Amino acid sequence: MDATLRHTVADGVATVVISHPARRNAMTTAMWRALPELLSGLAADRAVRALVLTGAGATFCAGADISSLTGDAEDAGGQDPRALAVTAEEALAAFPKPTLAAIRGFCVGGGSQLAAACDLRFAEEGASFGVTPARLGIVYPASSTRRLTSLVGPGWAKYLLYSAELIDAETALRAGFLNELLPAGRLDERVAGFTRILASRSQLTQAAAKEFADGRTDRDAYWEDQAAGSKDTAEGVAAFLERRTPRFTWAP
Repeated sequence: MDATLRHTVADGVATVVISHPARRNAMTTAMWRALPELLSGLAADRAVRALVLTGAGATFCAGADISSLTGDAEDAGGQDPRALAVTAEEALAAFPKPTLAAIRGFCVGGGSQLAAACDLRFAEEGASFGVTPARLGIVYPASSTRRLTSLVGPGWAKYLLYSAELIDAETALRAGFLNELLPAGRLDERVAGFTRILASRSQLTQAAAKEFADGRTDRDAYWEDQAAGSKDTAEGVAAFLERRTPRFTWAP
C-alpha cells in the first residue's frame, strides 16, 4: 500500500489516518507536504467539530521517512523536507477545533512532533515515545522544542532531546506528554466516546480556550465580542435549566 494520509468525517469528527505500513507509518516528504492542505479543508468544513489523528494498524508514526532527509527536491517542491515537517506541525497546532492524537505502538521523531501539536493525546498500553534528532545530528526546530517543553517541562524535554531514548507509555503519562493511557483494546472506544463529548460542546468556548491556553492573550476583546454576539450562552443556560442537551450554533 502506498504512503498516504486517509481521512473520514462522521458524527462531527474528522479522522486523519497516517498510512505507510511498509515503514511503520513514517511520514514521507509528500505526506508532510499534503497535511496542511488536508487540514485546511477539514477546518473549513462546518460539519467537523473535532479531529482525531492516528496511524494505520498497530503504529501511530515512526517518524519521518529517513530517505526523505537526503533531499528529494522534486518531491519536496524545492523545499527542505525538515521545513515541510515544521509547516505541517504548525498547521496541525493551528487547527481551529479540538484535536486528539490516538496513539498505538511507536510514536517517535516526527510522530511525537505531530502528537505534540495536537491538543490532547490518548495512548494504548504498550506504546513507545521518543524525540530522536540526536541520533541523526539534526537540530530540532525551535518551535517544536518550545511545544515539547510546554507539555513536559524543561527537564523531560532535555532528557528526551539529549538522549534520543524511547520511553514507555507509563513514563510518557507521568511526564505529562499523555492525557490518558488506556488498556489494550480500549483506545478506539474511549476516543470515540470522548470526541462525541467534544463535538457536543460549545465551539465558542473551545476556540477561545485553545487560543488562551496556547499563549495568545491579545484577543480578549475579540472573544468578548464573539460571546456577546453568540446565542451559545443563552442556549447553554436554557438547556441546563430544562435538563436537555444544548444546541450550540457558533462556529469558527
